[in-house]
Parts: sequence; C-alpha cells; structure tokens
Amino acid sequence: MVGRVAKKGKPFYRGVVVTEDPGPARRRRHGKELEAALLTAGWDELVEAGYARLTMGSIAARARTSEAVLYRRWANKDQLVLAAIEHHRKANPVAVPDTGTLRGDLLAQLTAMSESLAGFFAIAAAAAFSGLLADTGLTPSEARERVMAAQGLPHVRAVYQQAHDRGEIDLERIDPAVLAMPFDLVRHDMLMDLGPLGPERIRTIVDALFLPLVRGHRTDGDAPPPSSS
Repeated sequence: MVGRVAKKGKPFYRGVVVTEDPGPARRRRHGKELEAALLTAGWDELVEAGYARLTMGSIAARARTSEAVLYRRWANKDQLVLAAIEHHRKANPVAVPDTGTLRGDLLAQLTAMSESLAGFFAIAAAAAFSGLLADTGLTPSEARERVMAAQGLPHVRAVYQQAHDRGEIDLERIDPAVLAMPFDLVRHDMLMDLGPLGPERIRTIVDALFLPLVRGHRTDGDAPPPSSS
C-alpha cells in the first residue's frame, strides 16, 4: 500500500498506511479528482479511527471539505465506507508476475497478494464486525463480494493465461472452481488470521492442493513431473 503511517492519533490497525496529504489545501477539486480525494480520506479515517468512531464529519474534515459535499455522493457513512474500501483495493492492484512457470507465478502472486492485502482485509473485516453489515443491510455473502471483489475478477487470471500460452495447462480442461481455489484459500486465511500467510502455507496451497488438481485435468502424456518445494 502506498502512503505514510498515520501520525494523527493512533492507527486503528498497526502497519496499515494512510495516504493523507498533510499540506495546505490547494486548488479546487472537481469530478473524479474530488471523488478520489474523498474516498481516500474515507479510507484513511477508517484505518485511523475504525468504523465505529468514523463519521461523515470526520471524513469531511480530513478531506478539507463540507459534509454536504459527501452527502451529495453517498447517503450515509456506510455507503461511503464501502465505496472507500473498493476504491482503495482498485487503487492498489497486485502486480502479475511472469517467472516462466505456472508454479513460480502462483507462488509469487499469492505471496504478493498476501503481503499487500493482509492489512486491507483486516480493516475491512473490522468494519464488518463493527456494524457495517447490519447498517447496510448486506448479507455476509454480499459483503464478501463487495469487499473482496470476487465477482470483479477477470474470467481467466493472467497467470493462468500465461501458463496456457506456454502450453503448461489447457484452460478448457480445468474447472473454474479449481482455478479460483488458490486465491480463495489465501483470502480465507487472511480473513481468519487478519495477517499475511507464511511461505510454507502458500507452498502447501500450490504444491499439495492446486497443482495435483491441475495435473488431474491433463492427459498422462502431458503431465509434468512433480515440482520440488
């Protein structure tokens, strides 16, 4: 995540950074620039104060604007917080590695995903437990889709397309549930532990769980030798 550690008060989640600009107010902001600044302020306030203590007024003060500006875009703090969570996730994408092998790509991407998103998931989970679910009327499943962007994922992840193009896998033979499994497990562990996964756990997901399933969707002649850890 990009930014600096919050200095105003105590951060709600240690290690999560905020993106507040401490400098004086500059030129008047409009359109997407203004909305991005408001959502960034909403995320920073969520990190520093937590969902329960966050208010439209505190976000407006951080963004150096009025509450009326916020209410013209979001009906209440719950809608703003959900939008801020989505904005922060989209603004900090995980890079797609290209190590030359599917195993190497998965190990690299799952590690990067775990390290860069653990704090994000901790904040999002804390907001849910603090009342966000009840206040928005969302079911746990609906909140998961909003926060984790499960429905917003590409039909075929880039690491799999790269492996398909290299001839390592045939995407037409592999069930989408198998392809989703490594990423679903990493997200599950982050939500349960509120922290990044260790290297051994990531290797287990790739080598013991995912790759054997992928080999099961290949012909015997296509099957690669077992990968060493």
